[in-house]
Amino acid sequence: MAKLILTVITLLIGISVPSCLAQEPVTAPDLQSDEWLNTDRPLKSFAKDLKGQVVLLDFWTYCCINCLHVLPDLAKLEDEFADQPFQVIGVHSNKFPQEGEAKNIRQAILRYNIQHPVVVDQNHKIWRSYGVNSWPTLVLIGPDGIVVGKVSGEGNYDTLRRAIMATLEEHKETGLLADGPLKLKKEVAPAGPLLFPGKVFPHGEHLYIADSANHRILQVELASGAVLKEFKGAEPPLKSPQGMAWHDGFLYIADTENHLLRRLKPETGVMETVAGSGEQARPFPSAGAGWKTRLNSPWALEVDGDSIHIAMAGSHQLWTYHSKTGKVEHLAGSGRENIVDGPASSAQLAQPSGLAQIGRKLYFADSEVSAIRAVDLTQSRVETLIGTGLFDYGDVDGVGIEKVRMQHPLGVATWGTKLVVADTYNSKIKLLDPATRTTTTLIDPAKLRLWEPSGLAVQGDQLFIADTNHHRVVVVNLKDLTWKQLIGPQSDVGEKATDR
Repeated sequence: MAKLILTVITLLIGISVPSCLAQEPVTAPDLQSDEWLNTDRPLKSFAKDLKGQVVLLDFWTYCCINCLHVLPDLAKLEDEFADQPFQVIGVHSNKFPQEGEAKNIRQAILRYNIQHPVVVDQNHKIWRSYGVNSWPTLVLIGPDGIVVGKVSGEGNYDTLRRAIMATLEEHKETGLLADGPLKLKKEVAPAGPLLFPGKVFPHGEHLYIADSANHRILQVELASGAVLKEFKGAEPPLKSPQGMAWHDGFLYIADTENHLLRRLKPETGVMETVAGSGEQARPFPSAGAGWKTRLNSPWALEVDGDSIHIAMAGSHQLWTYHSKTGKVEHLAGSGRENIVDGPASSAQLAQPSGLAQIGRKLYFADSEVSAIRAVDLTQSRVETLIGTGLFDYGDVDGVGIEKVRMQHPLGVATWGTKLVVADTYNSKIKLLDPATRTTTTLIDPAKLRLWEPSGLAVQGDQLFIADTNHHRVVVVNLKDLTWKQLIGPQSDVGEKATDR
């Protein structure tokens, strides 16, 4: 009877299940890894460590925008079932080598305020044992250690909620449920003036910092690094802001997790929404009036006359907001995640996360394909300068698309006719000549100790770096490579990047 009930519940909630589930229950493989984060003890065994708990496994990797979209749903489920024997466990199965290291995963846990334990799935052993083939994938397991079902992709909150409720209700009668939730100790974010700053933007004598994990924008004095003003917004408050741009007296802000485009008058502190409804567009936005259009994780901005181009990371596209009309329209990307050049409308992009413009070429860091690409705004075509595929990455300088490799770049800025690139997962700053497609390493992490830098901006010969995982902003003189920390957890002033 229990087997029949399990099958009916699984089918009713619409979760895909292994073909054998209708015949025989599937026992959940234990979580065999010695590296656990955000918990004071491993939770390997369903029969011992997780006995009596309804468990939701989230297979994720922290580069993946779709995985990040699942996190708010998990937080809602954790809140709703906080007093129940219910436990979310993140299974971090990395895509990029950088993501395989526990110290880097720990930073992602803190950056995104993840409240549940995370197991480091080295060599994808757990991934393979569950037959997972895409990020994100979620697997629900009953208190008896039997798999209820699994679902892939984002946007499955209602399905998961019904499944959890049904599983808890069923097992009230079996007596297998634990008395309550597990009590676990979590990671604690470091104290300091910044917390995972994402992007930077200089304007006049000020530098604006997207202090992303503190959900605010800071106005900092360029000369001293002193914080002058803090902007958090209201109705709604900012949530993980990223890219910024200046136009007509306003600072435009990519309010990433709210899926909004905001504009701020720094003199008054007044912030208003100019595009986005506050709901995530799935799968991608529709052109129209800005206030009616749903956005999907806007990540970077670039001003072009009276228009603001938007790197819409969540839908793998570029869009444009027209400040004179208030309308939003599609610029490039079909919405399919890949690296395919050609007409802008049909080209395929992969999580664009940084923008910079030279003439009528709009360059973008296409992070999931480890690429630097461009839209020819005159011809409406996409071309690739560096990058070849979703799983092609590395750390190789040189000439030409076939030789050069980067690893998940998130930032790009212009310096004269060249591009400065935040090669984020290599923790390096690269210089790219678009004319020759030649890259060189400008700043090596061993010399300047960067850690996943994600935002860049240039003013004159000064390069501003959001050194994200070090919770600081660094300024580098591009002429002689002298540098200083502008704002961060402690004083750190150096002579030359090449001497560090």
